[in-house]
Amino acid sequence: MKTTYREAIRAALREALQQDKRVFLMGEDVGRYGGCYAVSQGLLQEFGEERIRDTPLSESAFVGAGIGAALGGMRPIVEVMTVNFSLLCLDQIVNTAATLRHMSGGQFSVPIVLRMTTGAGRQLAAQHSHSLECWYAHVPGLRVIAPATLEDMRGMLRLALDDPDPVIIFEHNALYNREGDLAEDNNVTDIRRAAVRRQGKDISLICYGGNLHKTLEAAEQLVLNGIDAEVIDLRSLRPLDEETVLASVRKTRRAVMIDESWRSGSLAAEIGMRVAEQAFYDLDAPLARVCTAEVPIPYPGHLEQAALPQVETIVSKAQEAMAQNV
Repeated sequence: MKTTYREAIRAALREALQQDKRVFLMGEDVGRYGGCYAVSQGLLQEFGEERIRDTPLSESAFVGAGIGAALGGMRPIVEVMTVNFSLLCLDQIVNTAATLRHMSGGQFSVPIVLRMTTGAGRQLAAQHSHSLECWYAHVPGLRVIAPATLEDMRGMLRLALDDPDPVIIFEHNALYNREGDLAEDNNVTDIRRAAVRRQGKDISLICYGGNLHKTLEAAEQLVLNGIDAEVIDLRSLRPLDEETVLASVRKTRRAVMIDESWRSGSLAAEIGMRVAEQAFYDLDAPLARVCTAEVPIPYPGHLEQAALPQVETIVSKAQEAMAQNV
């Protein structure tokens, strides 16, 4: 069945609203406007204002209201438009949602799902284009996931709603218009395990979210140079599926991390360190990474593209790793 990522998320939202009366969607412009990326178009007409709630431009207030609703037995899905704006409700997410289970000795949990867009590539300028998901992946008490395929876009919301603790879903803005065939099976996704998207024997390319498709394209180009790359899609950024990552690296003995956040303090840095801690003696070459240039994301298209990980950069970095031996 041909569909887009946007339609896959909308179908997941509709299914969640139909199946559980406790579920409601809340956020800026999610109702009459249909969502800033048109994800929730038509849901207000279908489910009404009680369950599709437009909010004021007050991230801290509506995320806090969502946390209160979750504590009261509801299953809120809160849309925070972009990760940049989530900094306005960081206190609610980090100091309240993530901590209540631990601070209450397990008496309370916060089953809230936060959806937010991340990433660059659509010329939305710096305040709408950063990749800050690694900041949230730093915080105990949160589950952080990043769907990159149609099946994951559709299936992860349901699994997130089943979780008794807060879950943040990062949707890369470059994926919304991507079209593909959606598998009929609705049980093919997972929010606990990484996925091996391409089997290979020479090098592991470890990525997530919007960079998956660039990485798969890079892997196909590497084949032309005689390099058989394995592609790992992390899917879950917290907790990390170390088992899948380490199994791949121990097989290929080389690894490149591809991450759209800035290099300093990136998720790529965390993965690289874990590989170094646990599989150092399995490596045949130094670890490498492809990250975004350490600048606020530029508005001009050519500068924006120059700042971001690209297929040719991934290919080049993988070739460098293949040419090295330790």
